[in-house]
Amino acid sequence: MILLEPNSFVLEETLLARFVSEKPEIVDITLVDFDNVVYKVQTSAEQRTLLNLSVEIKYYNEVLAYGAEDILKREYGAYLVPTVNPQYQITLQFNLEQLPADKAALAKHVSMLKRNVLSSSFLRAFEFWESQQEGAGPLMATHYRDSEAIYVQAQHDRVTVIFSTLFKEEVDRVLGKVFLQEFVDARRQASIQNAPQVFYSSREPPLEIRHLPDLRQDESVGYVSFVLFPRHFADQESREKTISQIQLFRDYLHYHIKCAKAYMHSRMRMRVKEFLKVINRAKPDR
Repeated sequence: MILLEPNSFVLEETLLARFVSEKPEIVDITLVDFDNVVYKVQTSAEQRTLLNLSVEIKYYNEVLAYGAEDILKREYGAYLVPTVNPQYQITLQFNLEQLPADKAALAKHVSMLKRNVLSSSFLRAFEFWESQQEGAGPLMATHYRDSEAIYVQAQHDRVTVIFSTLFKEEVDRVLGKVFLQEFVDARRQASIQNAPQVFYSSREPPLEIRHLPDLRQDESVGYVSFVLFPRHFADQESREKTISQIQLFRDYLHYHIKCAKAYMHSRMRMRVKEFLKVINRAKPDR
């Protein structure tokens, strides 16, 4: 089973191609990432050396409350410009004649933009843990997909992350339940005792979010809770790794559901071919 990269590879390749090009060209490219994030890479005929990257993030107004704007200023402050098109919430502008020497590193860093924006609620929760306040911190919800959300809440000794995920097909629901139950069971192995605790419920929301209105409670929705302990976010390296991996849980799950379905379909087609060979070799009784 593969692990997905936290950055947008297609965005990285697109930007790097523009950064290293000796002759600035007119470009107008639209890219789509996980969670319905849209990137618009564009230059104009009048100013070919100015490359604009506009980003549409539907949940941007939610993460603003958790400090996403401060993260953008810290990570991309030199390239941030006011957004002109109301469809996009973020715009970065690059002067192709004044780029840093390591253009590949810049393209890689910009391709992490979605990951960095979505990390705001996690960083806010880790800050609450560092403050050593008693009780539970605020429940931060990010509705990053239609009818799906990430909920993050900190306590003095842990941080709880809850995913609500939607299974639109019956087969996806069955396979998803098998995968998610394996997440719960696998932690019992001695070799991965340091992994976060995982809890799964197929219909009833976890206690932390049960009070929220308009939660779906039917067979098509599942709730997965990860309990992060200080060892998962106490130092900066562990913190960054945890954020990068846990954000992609939903994409990781549905990717492998699709892979499992594709594998089963290929095996069924192979079996049908074998049956057809047997039928073709058969001689009718006379």
